Amino acid sequence: MHRSGILFVVSGPSGSGKTTLCDNLRKGPDFFYSVSCTTRPPRRNEEDAKDYHFIGEDVFQQRIKAGFFLEHALVHSHHYGTPIQPIKDALKAGQDSLLDIDVQGANQIRTHTDPQIKASLVDVFLMPPTFAELDRRLRKRATDDEETIRRRLEAAREEMSHWRDYAYVILSSSMEEDLQKFRSIVKAERYRATRLTLDEI
Repeated sequence: MHRSGILFVVSGPSGSGKTTLCDNLRKGPDFFYSVSCTTRPPRRNEEDAKDYHFIGEDVFQQRIKAGFFLEHALVHSHHYGTPIQPIKDALKAGQDSLLDIDVQGANQIRTHTDPQIKASLVDVFLMPPTFAELDRRLRKRATDDEETIRRRLEAAREEMSHWRDYAYVILSSSMEEDLQKFRSIVKAERYRATRLTLDEI
């Protein structure tokens, strides 16, 4: 029995626990991780082709026109994009992929015309339990000033309005519980009959 790969797309507002969830999932061998491209300069300790593919604006625009990206977005004056071919190669090989994507990028993937992408997509939204808890989490970080927190909360409210666009919603609690809930989704999707092929009966 063979199984086609699954494209897991995870979204959620800043402070929802999305990054922590994905970082923990990527520590294991279960998922292919695609390195994104960006036009922003590398930060200290970041390595090209490991953290990001750092490219120029002209190259990025050429790649958009060539259909190089699965999704792309402009964030804080810099472009970010996910190359599509490594994802397709992993899916064809039966390997699951994991993407940490905002709602804008998730919608681009959801409406993508590639049949392999459409058949493999499983999108998951990580929802904070309450807006007050999201506020508490952002302030607990102690890394942002009041204006930045206000902007993040405004963006979070808009992002959270899109939760019904996703196939699954996880109400975030502890890191351990979030991981358990996500792995339950993964397990169910891996047993979906439409993803399985029998060599012979």
